[in-house]
Amino acid sequence: MDLSLNPFSSGTRLRDMIRAIRASKTAAEERAVVRRECAAIRAAISENDQDYRHRNMAKLMFIHMLGYPTHFGQMECLKLIAASGFPEKRIGYLGLTLLLDERQEVLMLVTNSLKQDLNHSNQFIVGLALCALGNICSAEMARDLAPEVERLLQTRDANTKKKAALCSIRIVRKVPDLAENFMGSAASLLKEKHHGVLISVVQLCTELCKASREALEYLRKHSVEGLVRILRDVSNSSYAPEYDIAGITDPFLHIRVLRLMRTLGQGDADCSEHVNDILAQVATKTESNKNAGNAILYECVETIMGIEATSGLRVLAINILGRFLSNRDNNIRYVALNMLMKAMAVDTLAVQRHRVTILECVKDADVSIRKRALELVYLLVNDTNVKPLTKELVDYLQVSDDDFKEDLTAKICSIVEKFSQDKLWYLDQMFKVLTLTGNFVKDDVWHSLIVLISNASELQGYSVRSLYKALQACGTQESLVRVAVWCIGEYGEMLVNNISMLDVEEPITVTESDAVDALELALKRYSVDVTTRAMCLVALLKLSSRFPPTSKRIQVIVAQNKGNTVLELQQRSIEFNSIIQRHQSIKSSLLERMPVLDEANYLLKRAASSQATVSLTKSAPSAASGGSLKVPNGAVKPPPAPLADLLDLSSDDAPVTTSAPSTAPNDFLQDLLGIGLIDTSTAGGAPSASTDILMDLLSIGSYPVQNGPPATSNITSPDQAVTKHAPGTPQVIDLLDGLSASTPLPDVNAAYPSITAFQSATLKITFNFKKQPGKPQETTVHASFTNLTSATLTNFMFQAAVPKFIQLRLDPASSSTLPASGNGSVTQSLSVTNNQHGQKPLAMRIRISYKVNGEDRLEQGQISNFPAGL
Repeated sequence: MDLSLNPFSSGTRLRDMIRAIRASKTAAEERAVVRRECAAIRAAISENDQDYRHRNMAKLMFIHMLGYPTHFGQMECLKLIAASGFPEKRIGYLGLTLLLDERQEVLMLVTNSLKQDLNHSNQFIVGLALCALGNICSAEMARDLAPEVERLLQTRDANTKKKAALCSIRIVRKVPDLAENFMGSAASLLKEKHHGVLISVVQLCTELCKASREALEYLRKHSVEGLVRILRDVSNSSYAPEYDIAGITDPFLHIRVLRLMRTLGQGDADCSEHVNDILAQVATKTESNKNAGNAILYECVETIMGIEATSGLRVLAINILGRFLSNRDNNIRYVALNMLMKAMAVDTLAVQRHRVTILECVKDADVSIRKRALELVYLLVNDTNVKPLTKELVDYLQVSDDDFKEDLTAKICSIVEKFSQDKLWYLDQMFKVLTLTGNFVKDDVWHSLIVLISNASELQGYSVRSLYKALQACGTQESLVRVAVWCIGEYGEMLVNNISMLDVEEPITVTESDAVDALELALKRYSVDVTTRAMCLVALLKLSSRFPPTSKRIQVIVAQNKGNTVLELQQRSIEFNSIIQRHQSIKSSLLERMPVLDEANYLLKRAASSQATVSLTKSAPSAASGGSLKVPNGAVKPPPAPLADLLDLSSDDAPVTTSAPSTAPNDFLQDLLGIGLIDTSTAGGAPSASTDILMDLLSIGSYPVQNGPPATSNITSPDQAVTKHAPGTPQVIDLLDGLSASTPLPDVNAAYPSITAFQSATLKITFNFKKQPGKPQETTVHASFTNLTSATLTNFMFQAAVPKFIQLRLDPASSSTLPASGNGSVTQSLSVTNNQHGQKPLAMRIRISYKVNGEDRLEQGQISNFPAGL
């Protein structure tokens, strides 16, 4: 048949097929061309056409790259590989790497051909086999052919050694156990002069270190000197056109050697000492005005930071990063900022020297650099530089882009809260932030600001005057309006009468009408925001009591919301109007200032609320372990037992303490009789063996209970009121309502309730008590320490002191590390002997020291709420 008459025959040249495919105007035409060509190739395969087999395979590879199925040509690859000529083998191995992968079972058939070609006398055929094996090698093939590849590493031909090293990398990745076979050859090849062999062998050594610990130790002993020699020769070599890039000799080999040095020197002081000098030489001699030089310098800095380098070398590396920050290339500056963030953990002082340059990066036009620089500035802040850094950030806040203001505002607020030691400075910075970007301030930030103002009585006048001036200058920031409205409502008379003036202040003239005007303007301006309007109504109601002449005007303003469609505002308006109009006698006492807000309790709640909501799968184990659950009103509610849930025996109206005793299954009778205040469970949740419920029910004596909630407790409703007693005074539950408080104490075998001995924003300490029969003056106290923060506490130590009539012995704690977020606790036993038992109660002072994030902390307190009878 004449081939010229049939363009889609097995004899069609590859270029003709490509021309026909590219001439197709639609996808359908292309598919038709490919379909006809594949049909012709199938016919040639069935006829065992040997003349055009290599041409058909070339066309199949092109069709495969277009995305069409070519599985029918896989066996043709094997036939071409088995051929004797180099051209056929070249096409066969190329088809093998393209059309097959390691998951194909047919690949096992080529193992024998590969083995023969690896032992071939023609170096080009050996190179073809090595390239194919390095691309598609499976674990089984790696085990079978590893000896041949290892032998080829010792040949004289440089190209063969280079390809054998690359093939060895694939074998080691597939079968890490074979790493020991190659480590001797790899170390010896580091003496080669050929750059292609060197870069391949260096990469092989890196893979060996990752695959085997033994190979890592071997290369540390036998390859470090060779690597130093390679790096010195490359750095000092004269101009070589073959390897030169922009005046830098072989930067790729530079980088590979530096990475291997980092792997070998990490955690090894001896190896690091050997490479310190050459790293310093590379860092000082490499030009930084070329991109290739910057790549080498960056890799050198990473190596210095990754090994046990000297302090001077680390300073040199950080100075290089400082120069990178002045580079015009955004990519270089970005990677420099990333590396400086890692360097903060190594040498903070050296990074601090580049603070000015880093601050300039915060103002960069590139948003990625701005965000990364801001994160680095946040890490740079400490007690000594917090004020100048905060000033720089606040100044930039005025001109920053709106897209960046949210992140910048959050960082500034976090810095001010974390490092402020002066309340006046804290207030000034927060007022500036509220004035500039109050719309980006989160709720918990201005909540904590109000709590601080409430506790700082000497700064309340300054605060309300500063906020009033800020409100007059810029009343469009939502958070500023809310804080200002709250302060004007609470401390309006300080604003009008210039009370508690500071030396830095100048008197301002504000009338009672001006204060009402400010609230009325805020009420109208934020007609959509329910929270702000509700706060304005409350502030106006309070001013009606503080400024009686404005009462009628305030009543008119409040009454305007009596028909509001928002139920909350409507209800407030009606109730407030009634208070102003009808309840003049109680209005002054009803609208007194808010009591001082408990700052410690607020911080505790804020820390708890910042954690993610506990899922049901996590809440179940916590309930089983006796942990307490937080409810929205701030009280602590114990997880009820399953049976108690069914009977609905638990009640939110019962007195609650922060110790939150769990109700054991044996305590249902106490629940039914309303004496559920007694905790008969130990720290593990098991009922005490000395508890006798029947004796408790029939007892005519008093029963010891906890004296009252700790200072951090928060009573949120009248139903939760708890009777307070003086420290050490026994609290009596009179079951028969006919006995006096002088009833004898119960038997020493009775269980004593656990107490929350100490609680702060960081730590919670719970005491459980146990007495031995016949020894009423002796008590064993089991202390349980729980970490309430998200950071692990280390070097934990608990100390206690008691009066002279008490003897105390402390046993060692179960651990010196407190897990974060309450995930486990530390326990410690105390033996207490009260030599005046029955006459004087127990009392104890405690001190707790620990480290958090490397910083020493100390907390102390006094415990006087021990149960009676101890």
